Amino acid sequence: MSKILVTGGLGYIGSHTVVELVNAGYEPVIVDNLSNSNIKILDQITHIIGFTPVFYELDLSDEQAVKSLALTEPDVTGIIHFAAYKAVGESVALPLKYYQNNFYSLINILQAYYGKAINLVFSSSCTVYGQPDVLPVTEDAPVKPAQSPYGNTKQIAEEILQDMVNAGSNYKVIALRYFNPVGAHDSALIGELPIGVPQNLVPFITQSAIGKRGAITVYGNDYDTPDGSCIRDYIHVVDLGKAHVAALKLMEGAGYATGYDMFNLGTGNGTSVLQVIKAFEESTGEKLTYQIGPRRPGDVEKVWGDVTKSKKVLNWQAELGVEAMMSSAWNWEKYLSQSPF
Repeated sequence: MSKILVTGGLGYIGSHTVVELVNAGYEPVIVDNLSNSNIKILDQITHIIGFTPVFYELDLSDEQAVKSLALTEPDVTGIIHFAAYKAVGESVALPLKYYQNNFYSLINILQAYYGKAINLVFSSSCTVYGQPDVLPVTEDAPVKPAQSPYGNTKQIAEEILQDMVNAGSNYKVIALRYFNPVGAHDSALIGELPIGVPQNLVPFITQSAIGKRGAITVYGNDYDTPDGSCIRDYIHVVDLGKAHVAALKLMEGAGYATGYDMFNLGTGNGTSVLQVIKAFEESTGEKLTYQIGPRRPGDVEKVWGDVTKSKKVLNWQAELGVEAMMSSAWNWEKYLSQSPF
């Protein structure tokens, strides 16, 4: 049973990936500073997997604390690095906070295990593509100038990892470029848990439907898309968790010699904001109230991924559709309304 360090493992994607690691026979070791997560998620994970995974409350930007962690857990064979601040708007207002946390945490964990044979999966983002020149966007598409400090941290982090591999480290690295994760585990025990007003569409939809928020604002209906609203490639978070397991298995394979690679993670299909709203109503029976607002500065008009490489090389593809994404997100929201964190 290989031991996998999961940084940010009590967060939204991290918690679902922990479950999928256990399902695949791995032993997860969770690290989280609880800045954007909740310790109760550890109990929820325990209910799902049947035991309490090892957990360290630790700030990865603290170099000495990370060195101590590596001494305590020297036999990890893989690292899945989620831990990072991720709110685009906040990053524009507080860029130094994002650069300090997102870079220090990555560099500290790399340094702590440097010299060991480690398979590292890095949580990246489709934000590195900006507004692609060609859709669907492939992994060979040029990286565009970042539209936010958050996006810039993802771009530069990928460059750091490539430079480290090129310098001859013992790391193997796969960067996974997510599109738009949504949904929740089918147990409804874990899901997206935004702090304050949700910045992402689906948790705002579910909070609006449950009565915690007012009308949904659709930011722009005059884009060059079939219904005028922005288009994104939405992916179920459970499918996303399984992709991290697939990345580990690829690097563990005897025939895998690549030091660094990157993969798009999405469904390969674009769905507009208005289509998401309609899918939620149809899959849950709940009627939503929404209004059209002005465009948001920095919003990309349309983006969805070409996932051919992930299918062929990772041996992975998304299985759950937008209806499952919406219904599972709604079940999670209803659970939270009955058992608030």
